[in-house]
Amino acid sequence: MADIILAQVEADALLAMPKERMDEIVYEYPVLGGGLRIPLVSTDKRESFMLDIIRSRVTLEKGTYQNIVRSTVILARLDFGGASHRNPDDQEIACPHLHLYREGYGDKWATPIPADFGDLTDAWQLLQDFMRYVNIITRPDIRKGLFI
Repeated sequence: MADIILAQVEADALLAMPKERMDEIVYEYPVLGGGLRIPLVSTDKRESFMLDIIRSRVTLEKGTYQNIVRSTVILARLDFGGASHRNPDDQEIACPHLHLYREGYGDKWATPIPADFGDLTDAWQLLQDFMRYVNIITRPDIRKGLFI
């Protein structure tokens, strides 16, 4: 299967597009080593998205949140609790960091977390801020687990 390549202007528009949950399911925040994929849809119902929540198998504080479009294109990915990231230009970005789609590179570039994010050591707060950042206006019902 060929990689889907988006023009930067299209990727930026998809990231900014208002998104909402597709169902009324109550999701449980994943335990260590677990993951969760939640379907989302644009408010105009023309685009489908996914919100991925991925937890480390070993480290309680480590995880990833992703906003995906067209099944495989990562528009935004937030990594926390892990190692720094080295960008293609050799610049190192400390963790937590945010990967944003960049035409020709996909999600290979990281940037520091935006200043309007709250407590960067709180995985639950990072999820709330990430959902706001990717413009999920009607959020899925996710229940906090014991180890978050």
